[in-house]
Amino acid sequence: MSAAVVGGAALGAVAGGALLLVGARVRAIRRPQLADRVLPYVRDLSAARAARPIDASGPLPPVVGAVFGPVLRRAADGVERVLGGAASVQRRLERAGLDRTVHDLRVEQVLWGLACFAIAALYGLLRGLSDPGNALPALLVCLAAFAFGVLARDSWLTSQVRDRERRIVAEFPAVAELLALAVAAGESPVAALDRVVQRSDGELSVELARVLAAIRTGQPVGGAFDDLAARTGLPLVARFAAGIAVAIERGTPLADVLHAQAADVREAGRRELIEVAARKEVAMMAPIVFLVMPVTVIFAFFPGVLGLHLGVS
Repeated sequence: MSAAVVGGAALGAVAGGALLLVGARVRAIRRPQLADRVLPYVRDLSAARAARPIDASGPLPPVVGAVFGPVLRRAADGVERVLGGAASVQRRLERAGLDRTVHDLRVEQVLWGLACFAIAALYGLLRGLSDPGNALPALLVCLAAFAFGVLARDSWLTSQVRDRERRIVAEFPAVAELLALAVAAGESPVAALDRVVQRSDGELSVELARVLAAIRTGQPVGGAFDDLAARTGLPLVARFAAGIAVAIERGTPLADVLHAQAADVREAGRRELIEVAARKEVAMMAPIVFLVMPVTVIFAFFPGVLGLHLGVS
């Protein structure tokens, strides 16, 4: 057997062993920890989340966080001092369904700003090769790009909130009808909630799963739905949670309440669709008036004008 074959076999064995080690490590990292599986069932969900250890690297990979983490954290603290509004940011993070802290978002804002700064610096460098006298304007452009990146991440968070709330509104009628059917079939509100959470998938189902986890830790059903009404940013979900809490406390028919709320949401969606269609109809008039009609007039009158011109000549 030649040395090349032996060397190739050895290299293949080393590469295969390395891939097996990497796969085992990735599988171990992706496996949920025991504390994450047990804590939601033995204490309140908010307390469990507060007791979860904070990752020092935040949204960064562990290696990058270990090397550049202190510098990025100081930069994130500076962004927090300049922008402020930590309570509003935390509120939007909750409404967006993101399991992150305000500090994690500030670190992401710094990373977005650095990315925009690098793009602007690269453009300034390429431009400076042909015109070396524009160093100060290039520096100002880089600083403006950094500020743009920081603000763009904040704007994207607001967009994430809107997208999630739009999905919740779309899911609400079906989830409410499922709850109403389960309650009308004779199940208790908690059992009906458990059945719906297990058989549905979506943003509203995630919120109801949080409510179910709070109920299982000992919180009253009405209090859990009151917390849902307090942390949501949608009036219809707040009315839904408040209606369930009142129906449970006062003993009113819960199925009728859920059917009525689902019908109200469908009617509101129908009205919104009609309003959007009306706005789109007005917007579609602009190309017709300013583009299609002038072209039509030109095609109608140009042959006559050309004929008159030829007749005169």
